[in-house]
Amino acid sequence: MSIFASLARPWAMVSLFLLLLAAAATAQMESGDRGILPIDSKGLLEVDGIEVDVAGTSAQDARLNGWRIAQREGFAKLWARNSGQPVSAAPRLSDSTLDGLVSAIVVEREEIGPDRYIATLGVLFDRARAAQYVGISGNRKRSAPMLLVPLTVVAGTELVVERRNPWQRAWAEFRLSETPVDYVRLSGLGADPLLVNGSSLRRENVDYWKSVTDLYGAANLLVAEVTLDYDYPGGPVDARFVARKGLDREMLGQFRLRASGPDDMKRMMDEGARRVDAIYARAYARGDLDPDPRFIIREAPPPVEEVQLFAAIPYQVQMDTPSAAALNNGIARLRAITGVESVQESSLAIGGTSAVVITYRGDLNSLRSALAAAGWQTDYAGGVLRLSGAPQPAAPAPPPANDPAPPPAAPPRDPLAPTAEGQ
Repeated sequence: MSIFASLARPWAMVSLFLLLLAAAATAQMESGDRGILPIDSKGLLEVDGIEVDVAGTSAQDARLNGWRIAQREGFAKLWARNSGQPVSAAPRLSDSTLDGLVSAIVVEREEIGPDRYIATLGVLFDRARAAQYVGISGNRKRSAPMLLVPLTVVAGTELVVERRNPWQRAWAEFRLSETPVDYVRLSGLGADPLLVNGSSLRRENVDYWKSVTDLYGAANLLVAEVTLDYDYPGGPVDARFVARKGLDREMLGQFRLRASGPDDMKRMMDEGARRVDAIYARAYARGDLDPDPRFIIREAPPPVEEVQLFAAIPYQVQMDTPSAAALNNGIARLRAITGVESVQESSLAIGGTSAVVITYRGDLNSLRSALAAAGWQTDYAGGVLRLSGAPQPAAPAPPPANDPAPPPAAPPRDPLAPTAEGQ
């Protein structure tokens, strides 16, 4: 049979279509052109845009001098930003102290010569160590976790994290140390492109997004949208940024920026991320960025413990009764066992084996456990429970050995007997 004859069957065509669809999906998932890990910067304070132009005895010395200047100017700007005073009033710390406060130097642009260093730098300060120097106290109030979706629209085509793109990179590199919004950012790895994409954003399915937000540990959905309009391929581009929230994509604010070309795209995207974050921060301050109750999965109540009630069941019991005291003591101890409702004598044999009927609320195993706890050994055979090793009553304490025995009592005197005086 030829392949064309096979394709004439409907089921064969459907199978071939599904095979091609699976191959395309696999090729897309295995693409290496996706995935940007977000930078964890919640514990950092950032100051960027510091211009340095310094000389040195060598290229390395000039670069070190430039970084020293960036640390000093960065601290002064950070102090002024938090205190509300001019930069000139900032305290001057030694370079060794600043070295302990700075976590990293970010090189935005640099030119290195034989003895000269020109650069635009950023400085990252450790929030915990620098807080006491710049006037930051206590923990900053933050919002509930929000799933951030960076959506790029170009010529009607929507892109989230299916491929690496400048808008995703801007949010991956965005510093979270000074924003009150707790963003949950997508990396584009794993199942991210399948769960969160342009098509899924158009699905107003509450159950679907409840599962997705629960998977990422978020309480609401934020869509940071940018629409790019190129003048011509590779030329200037106009960008419209819109900050949206929720499943219905409510618009919180919008603005426009322009890039002169591909080399200016990163600057525009970074500026757009900062301004979109400012919109979300203002919405949080107004109380408009609360968790969506539709996305909250409430825990099921704990299961009700079932209390198993047993009917009162009579059991035939035999026990050794060498004496009447042993019989009475055994019956009293049986009646004191928890769950025993009654003990009835069936056959009494002082000096032998007596039979009683115990009415017990529970099964045989629990009765044997209760009898073992009371001191008996049990053996079950032929429907009769045999008890042995019955606990004996405590013997009375003997009198002290040193005390003398009391004298025998005098016999009673006969009042009619003659006395010695009467004889």
